[in-house]
Amino acid sequence: MLTFDASTLILIAKIELLDPFLAVFSMRATVPIAVHRECCGAKKTLDGLMIQRMVDDSRLEVAKVRDRTIVAKMREDFSLGAGEAEVIALALQSNARLVGIDDKNGISACKLLHLPFTTAAGILLICRERNVIGKSEAASKLDLLAKYGRYKNTIVEDVRARLEEYP
Repeated sequence: MLTFDASTLILIAKIELLDPFLAVFSMRATVPIAVHRECCGAKKTLDGLMIQRMVDDSRLEVAKVRDRTIVAKMREDFSLGAGEAEVIALALQSNARLVGIDDKNGISACKLLHLPFTTAAGILLICRERNVIGKSEAASKLDLLAKYGRYKNTIVEDVRARLEEYP
């Protein structure tokens, strides 16, 4: 199972990588209720509508965290927001194979809890590595990630260099 935090899900929807990534990644994709609410709640944005369409088409499942004490502990121990805490709790309860998360504290929690994770930039690299997208399209999507995400210039340049490694 793959589970997403709101920031990662929104970013890959904004750069139009959500659909191709889910198509190539052959495992169940989920989001916890708090993340679904963050992405598809009150304001209707294009990325929110894209995410909701994936839920409606059963390509993205909204899952409930069974043990709320884990959520509370994640929030307290790692200073996480509701969505980040729920995504990590969901990953723990379901033995997720991958967590999509871009939050710094959430990434730290994943590292400490030995949860495999990736970021939106990592998803871009995965899509390029698996030839889901071409070289020029990957470069364009990286430019969009740099625009929409809160990535340091060093991270963007590292990803750009890694994208160049693929033929």
